[in-house]
Amino acid sequence: MLDETLGDAKKRMSDTVEALKRDMAGIRTGRASTGLVDNLKIDYFGSDMPLNQLAQINVGDARMLLIQPWDKNAIDPIAKAIQNSDLSISPNIDGPIIRLHLPVLTEERRRDLVRTLKARGEESKVSIRSSRRDAQDTIRMIKKEGEASQDDCQRAQKDLQKLTDDAVAAIELESAAKEEEVMQV
Repeated sequence: MLDETLGDAKKRMSDTVEALKRDMAGIRTGRASTGLVDNLKIDYFGSDMPLNQLAQINVGDARMLLIQPWDKNAIDPIAKAIQNSDLSISPNIDGPIIRLHLPVLTEERRRDLVRTLKARGEESKVSIRSSRRDAQDTIRMIKKEGEASQDDCQRAQKDLQKLTDDAVAAIELESAAKEEEVMQV
């Protein structure tokens, strides 16, 4: 029972770290990246679909993304979704291709992005601590009901704290790397 609890906590924590990585991939840096628009939701014939399922996304050069929809009817919904997103980029429609020119980030915009990164990192840490708290409650309940010895429960608590520390360290590492990337000129 303790192993199941620790396994569940480990999975929840690793899912949180992966979600943060995906979220940070969508934050704009000084260079073009397909992760910027990959999961942008497009209203396509009444259903929300990720952009990467509607079009091929390529990096043209350091400051340009090229989006080539597989269906020509998707060009307008894609352009509209990009305009309405928080990317602050206006799409240029060039026949069957949508071009996104990424302007150079100002110092003020870089600082705003770093603040956003820190906030998302903190939200992830809160989620990690919530997973730890749930697992601790389960371990205490197992101990109270006598399903495991006190020594086993203490060992499980220590293992849980190690999992938590590792997940928080991974979040801090990812956040620091992305902040450095954002602040790079």
